[in-house]
Amino acid sequence: MHDCIIVGGGIVGLATAYSLITREPGLRLLVLEKDSTLAAHQTGRNSGVIHSGIYYKPGSYKARFARAGSRSMVAFCRQHDIPHEVCGKVIVATQEKELPLLEKLFQRGLENELPVTKLDAGQVAEIEPHVRCRAGIKVPTTGIVDYKRVCARLSGLVAEGGGEVRTGVEVTAIKALGTSHIVKTTAGDFETGFVVNCAGLHSDRVARKAGLQPKAKIIPFRGEYYELVPNRRHLVKTLIYPVPNPGFPFLGVHFTKMIDGSVHAGPNAVLAFKREGYHKTDFSLRDSWETLTYVGFWKLACKNMGEGWMEMRRSFSKKLFVKSLQGLIPEVTEADVVPTHAGIRAQALLPDGGLVDDFFFVEEQRAIHVCNAPSPAATASLEIGQAITAKLPALRRKSA
Repeated sequence: MHDCIIVGGGIVGLATAYSLITREPGLRLLVLEKDSTLAAHQTGRNSGVIHSGIYYKPGSYKARFARAGSRSMVAFCRQHDIPHEVCGKVIVATQEKELPLLEKLFQRGLENELPVTKLDAGQVAEIEPHVRCRAGIKVPTTGIVDYKRVCARLSGLVAEGGGEVRTGVEVTAIKALGTSHIVKTTAGDFETGFVVNCAGLHSDRVARKAGLQPKAKIIPFRGEYYELVPNRRHLVKTLIYPVPNPGFPFLGVHFTKMIDGSVHAGPNAVLAFKREGYHKTDFSLRDSWETLTYVGFWKLACKNMGEGWMEMRRSFSKKLFVKSLQGLIPEVTEADVVPTHAGIRAQALLPDGGLVDDFFFVEEQRAIHVCNAPSPAATASLEIGQAITAKLPALRRKSA
């Protein structure tokens, strides 16, 4: 009999496990991950950015948890000797029409209590000499890290606290039984007093396996990246972002300095025909059917037809992808970039076509389901874990 089972071995699940085991040492805690390795999906395939929280609605979970997480994640890395760097980033307006949008973003940064600074083109050039723009914003609290390294340490701390992390175990059903749950898996059945669903790309399905009907469905969007060849990495010193298009729900292609010294350029945002479809040819009939028969997807597609079509064209045309990068750094050429890994954003979508634009928790008796945790969830993971822990009563049962 376990006190708590956490479904999902990504950074949110592991951070929640760490928070619980810290609060209650000796807790009979079990983390179940269906893959053979931890952090195999959103956590391990993201850009590695420690986000500041500048983009998010003041007072929202994303704004509060990202702002606090940018501090707690850095503190965690320092405490556990995990390589990281608070390098800052610049957000730039490359066209006159983007200046009002840049100003609104600056004001949002102030509302979110961030130490943002306005920059003219010359000041941007002092930070990023190869960028061409009209103006910019400096966001000094943004950083970079390898979140797989963070997950490895979190898993170790959970084990040191008496918890267990198991990989290669997929949850097939969750059944309420009196004051406990039976979690059915490919490795047998487990009884537990509490369940926390942190299954990311499959969080809505796990919720349905527990008998819930979440109001939103996970729609997978693939983000494809290029990487600057080594002798062109000098073009980017920190992180360079465009002003996001307010009519499109993604941040646009940008340059990201990685903790290993490489520089990634991207991502675009295209519909994936498989929830774990990291290649253009990946296809799942089940996943595609769920997406293409969902009314919310078609409403979203109709509202973003133009941008969606451009994202698809960029996916198949290196020339177009590079052209978008040249909007930030004109010197970049097709010869300067090579394809690198892709990631999948698990985005919860409502039936009316609206994106769930904040972290989304569904609570029931003896269970919590994290049904929307895309970026900046990695940054915010320690804060999400603490928030979930605060929602739970003391879980440790006295030995018979």
